[in-house]
This record gives sequence, C-alpha cells and structure tokens, in this order.
Amino acid sequence: MQKRYVSLGLMSGTSGDGVDTSIIISNGLNEYESLSDKYFEYDKNIYNKYHYLREKIQNLNDLKKFNNELLDLGRKITLFHAKIIKDLNIKEEKIIIGFHGQTIYHNPKEKISWQLGNGKLLNQLTKKDIVFNFRMNDILNGGEGAPLTPIFHHLLAFQKKIKLPVCFLNIGGISNITIVKNYKNLSELFSKDIGPGNCLIDSWVRKNSDKKFDLDGQLALSGTRNEIIFEQAQELYRNRNKKKLSFDTTDFDISFVRGLNFEDGVATLTDFTASIIGEELNLSLKNLKAERKDILLCGGGRKNKVLIKKIKENISSGYNLKLVDEYKIDGDFVESQAFAFLAVRSILKLPISFPSTTGCKTPSIGGDLIKN
Repeated sequence: MQKRYVSLGLMSGTSGDGVDTSIIISNGLNEYESLSDKYFEYDKNIYNKYHYLREKIQNLNDLKKFNNELLDLGRKITLFHAKIIKDLNIKEEKIIIGFHGQTIYHNPKEKISWQLGNGKLLNQLTKKDIVFNFRMNDILNGGEGAPLTPIFHHLLAFQKKIKLPVCFLNIGGISNITIVKNYKNLSELFSKDIGPGNCLIDSWVRKNSDKKFDLDGQLALSGTRNEIIFEQAQELYRNRNKKKLSFDTTDFDISFVRGLNFEDGVATLTDFTASIIGEELNLSLKNLKAERKDILLCGGGRKNKVLIKKIKENISSGYNLKLVDEYKIDGDFVESQAFAFLAVRSILKLPISFPSTTGCKTPSIGGDLIKN
C-alpha cells in the first residue's frame, strides 16, 4: 500500500484578499481526501500595501526600486501565514506544508516569478516541513511557471469519476482552463491561462468605491456597456500575443474605461472579461470530440452571476457550464487543495508540470523543501 501524507496547502491568489487553507491526505498519485478548508482574510494593512505595490510594480526596475518595501511586506505575509498555522491547531506532527506565497511579479521571459513570503522563516516559526517556490523550476525548464493546478484537476476528474473529456475553468484574478481527455495519459493533459478573471473588475471597484469586488455582479447590472470602448478593447486584445500560456495581472489594465461612470465601467469590464473567456473557450474546445462538452467552474469568479451569464452568451452551443461544487468539490478551495497535493508530489520527486500544461521542455518537479 502506498504511503499517504497529511498536507496543508496555503494559497493566496492574484485577488490578494487573503489565504485559502486546505488540509488533505494523499499518496501524491491517484487518491486524496479533503479533511478541512478555511479562509483567512488579510488584515487591512497587508491588503492595502499589497495592492499598492502590485500597481506600482510593472517591471524589473520597479522590483529593485521597491525592494525594501517588498521584503518588509513579505515578512508580514510570512508572519500572517505562521499565525494561520498556529490558529489551525494542527494535531498531526508530520504534516507537510505547501506554501505558495503572494505573487507580486510573474514574467517567465525574464525568468522570474516572485511570491512574497519566506519559506525558511516560516519553517523557523512553525517547526514544520515547508515546500515553497513551486514555479521557478518550471520556468528554468522553459515553461511559463503556470498554471500548476492541472495535475490536481486530473486527479479530481479521476477520483470523482467525472465524464471525459471535461474542462475545468478557474476564474480567479486570472482565468485558466484545464482540459482532461483521459485518466491515464498525463501527456494529453492541456492547460493555459486564457485571460483576465476578476482582476479588471476588482481593480476598478477598489479604485472607485469602498468595496473590494462586485458582489454577485450587482454593480454590473446597474450599469450599461459602452459599445465603442468595448469593441476597441476587444480589438486590442485580439492583436496581442496569443501564444502565451500564462498571464500576470500586470498584463491587463483598466485604463481603457477611464472616463466612464462607476457602474458603466463595471458593466463594460464585466462584458469584456466574459467575451475574452468565451472566445478562448471556443478556440480551446472546438476540436474536442464529444457530444456535450462540460465546463466545470471553480474559483471566486464563479459566484459572479452576471459574469457567468455573460460567458454563457459568448460560448458555442453544446457547451454545458456547471459548478464544480455539483461533484461535492468546494470550488473556493480547489487551488489550496491543489498546493497541498503539489507539496506531496514535490517531496516524492514527482513532476507537477508538463509540456502540455506550462510549455516546459520536460515534465518538471517543483518546489523547494525546508525540513524541520
């Protein structure tokens, strides 16, 4: 019988609002069991400082310019994670911790993906085995360093006996897809970032109100799309490099809706986001041989009812959008469960990314281990 490991995944995504935590048991191969999931919201200081720096940092020179502030914020984020681990009151002594950190800058061409948070410090504070720095080995192996969740999506499809082929659509700050075609051959696993998720809408809402996001899409409902700006934004996006497998939030900005009132800005950004997601889904799924193509929604964006309605309007007939939650999978914690699983694979020296998921040259092992 294969050894099973207890693992804690700590994931803070591009929305930068807090940390999702998941404890699982897994053999790192073909089985896992979810034990618990919990969300911890960042305090106001971390939240505001992160989004301030996120907007300031657009290139390598900015990283150097704000280096001291980044190191200070990274320390605070590490302390925040240490407190989470203490508050979870974990009884298992030999637990593995998959610590993603908070992405501040991701640019595979420049061979950099910086996640705020110090794995060595977290190890010292918690006296636990820490796996961190998941993305760099893939980048050094010619990959994009993202998305890294496909191998876990593959496990979910296998364990939940989901009918294949199936597409997982994760809508976080960035939107990405994983297409699972069969249970056995990982070389047929396909994944890519397909465009913005919540990042444009959230950024506009944060800048123009005291809210953090558009709850249920209600703000978008109260506004009207500006047709001229919407069509210009679509045209600009289509002329971009379509070969990218991964995006950073710095790849997108909200400047094209400046001048619109608040509600119309939300409506236009929501429609733009939905149109890009829909267009990319149509391109990615058109060659799938299946009578019905199921698309399983996960991530915070699946709760934006208006965004999901607009995506449905932009996809071809024969596609069936449904919540991953229908398979008794909590769509809020797929990524944190994934990083718990990736941590197990990392210590077993098993690949976490593949040429068909990140563009790496060969299947890549990822993560650095700091043993207690």
